[in-house]
Parts: sequence; C-alpha cells; structure tokens
Amino acid sequence: MAEQEPLIRIEGLHREYLMGQETVHALDGVSLTVAEGEFLGVMGPSGSGKSTLLYLMGGLDRPSAGRIWVRGKDLTAMDENRLAAYRRREVGFIFQTFNLIPTMVALENVAFPMFFTRVPPARRRERARRLLELVGLADRVDHKPTELSGGQQQRIAIARALVNDPTIILADEPTGNLDSHTGSEVMSTLARLNREQGRTIIVVSHDPTVTEFTTRCIHLLDGRIIDVREQQQ
Repeated sequence: MAEQEPLIRIEGLHREYLMGQETVHALDGVSLTVAEGEFLGVMGPSGSGKSTLLYLMGGLDRPSAGRIWVRGKDLTAMDENRLAAYRRREVGFIFQTFNLIPTMVALENVAFPMFFTRVPPARRRERARRLLELVGLADRVDHKPTELSGGQQQRIAIARALVNDPTIILADEPTGNLDSHTGSEVMSTLARLNREQGRTIIVVSHDPTVTEFTTRCIHLLDGRIIDVREQQQ
C-alpha cells in the first residue's frame, strides 16, 4: 500500500530579510512534513523563525528560497489571486491579539469572513451561532469584545477561524495574552477540535505547556529545526 502524501510538505525553506546593511536569516533551510489531522507545536525563543514559518505555510509571505506544497499544490508557484483563494478556502488563522472588530458583537465577528464568500446573511448567522456553541459561547453571541474576557475573545477568534471549514488552522501564540489557566482552556478547545473533527492544527508558541496538547513538536533555533519530538497523549 502506497504511503499517504503529507498534507503539507516543505523543502529547503529560506526566508531572508534586510535590516539596514545586515541580512537576517529568519529561516535557514527548513524541511518538514505535516500529516493530515496532526496537531503540531512549533516551539522556540523569540527570533527563532516560528512565526515566519507559520506565515509562509499560510500564504501570508513568500520564501526567499525553497518550496511549500499543500495537498500537492505548490504555494510558491501561485500568483497573488491564487494565494488569496488558498488562504480563504484552506486556512483559518488565530492570532495572539485576537484581531476582533470592536464594534461588532461575537456573532457578527464570527460571521464576518463569510461576507467575502457571498454566503447569504441567514446562513452566515446560523453557522456563526453553531460555531459559538461549539466553543462554549452560546450565551455570549450578542456581547462585544470589550464585554468579554481574553479567553472568551480568543474562543471567538477560534470560531471565526472555522467559518469557511478550513483544512488547516494556524495559531500564532494563541495563549500569549492569556494567563496560564485561560491559556490551558484555549489549548483544550483546539485539542478537542483536532481530536473530534480531525482538524490539522499548527500552533506556534514559546510556552512549554503547549506541548501537553500537541501530537508532535518541533523546536526551532536561529531559523533551523534542532529537535523533533512525538508527544505521548
């Protein structure tokens, strides 16, 4: 029986930036595969290249060299329109700062991305309500972000990341603005989505407790993978 093709395949990835007269090697030859349904942790100190790797996988940035395939499609060969379609259909993003719209209530924040995919308003509201129930916020649909705790705001962000039924969820320091207890609750929510729905989730963090929830963990230092560990669940 043929071995299953990985969901994500990365080969020889480099990303360089010019800072003044100096060239910064944010990623320095990273190669990696991610299986469908995996919950991958990407760990390392600030400046190790974690977020750069995440943004490249999400099509938010382009590498200086190397290639990235998702479902066998080469992201590095896509033009801007195809990359935008990839981000819209295949990827759900979760950020440290939540990125919620302060003038919108929870239901509207979750429904908002569906406006761009021309989902009718009634279906947008219905799906947003179901997703808020999924993350335990059925009783907060009419609350604005300022009326909610940090953990509740991040769970709204998780629900929003799911609206277009993405193949991959990319989370950049999702617990970074939360206390340890609330951060653990957010990670538990992501782990449940991975376990019950088979979502492929990649979490970037410098918080070592994140590894308690992931199925595999890679460690970056100075733009290189220095360690790969399978997690005992």
